[in-house]
Amino acid sequence: MEADLVTVLRCPVCGDALALTDRTANCPRNHAYDLAKQGYLNLLPSASNGIDGDSAAMVGARTVFLGGGHYAPIRDALILQAASLQADDLVVEVGAGTGYYLAGVLGTAAGRRGIALDVSRYAARRAAKVDPRIGSVVCDAWRELPLLDDSAQLMLNVFAPRNATEMARVLAPDGALLVVTPNQQHLAELVGVLGLVTVDEEKERRLQESFAGVFVRTGSEVIEDAMRLDRSAVEQLVLMTPSARHLNYRELLGKIAVLPEPALVTLSVTLSTWRPVG
Repeated sequence: MEADLVTVLRCPVCGDALALTDRTANCPRNHAYDLAKQGYLNLLPSASNGIDGDSAAMVGARTVFLGGGHYAPIRDALILQAASLQADDLVVEVGAGTGYYLAGVLGTAAGRRGIALDVSRYAARRAAKVDPRIGSVVCDAWRELPLLDDSAQLMLNVFAPRNATEMARVLAPDGALLVVTPNQQHLAELVGVLGLVTVDEEKERRLQESFAGVFVRTGSEVIEDAMRLDRSAVEQLVLMTPSARHLNYRELLGKIAVLPEPALVTLSVTLSTWRPVG
């Protein structure tokens, strides 16, 4: 992680700004955090110890599936929405996973920087290597984010937890938050057949309620595509989702084996744009 990326981070204990010396991030009160050998910084509060996030297998499956370009329409839409970013702006992704979307938004602007936040150290390892302009940080999205006030010009949140109060604190007053949520039709061809977790019918209402008084929605678009997935891609797709936590792997492979190849699977999400209130 580059030293200039650490300057936008803050200590999870006292909230003071951090600075990197050699391979250790320190605050003025001498709280110290060593960079992991894989390049990420662990700023997970002690109260959050024991929260693992996505496993190594889930992160590996996500890397393979996203590398196949199946969710490229989502990435492309985020890039388009971020077109007005300045060359040296900071982009923060909450629940960044492998950094796939964040790296896309950073694009080719050499001075643009990114912070990838995720509770999974396996995801943090991947994000730390995807682009040298990205600083990868392990943290708990439901607690205070380890970032300075008003430090980000853009925040991304793709299929991830949303702590509205903290995201508004970190986001600059003129900044924007891009949120991607699944629609009822998303992966509909697989949900019943493979026993996947269904999309909450109240997701839209819950999103509105969680942002009420903190963010105002300024735009929304539906992104849909018909994905042609071979059985290997279907397997990786399932294994990268929360459904992987409760499915029997052998049974899953048996169900996938009877699917047509390629299987036509619906990608259907909503990309909404939010601005901080006031």
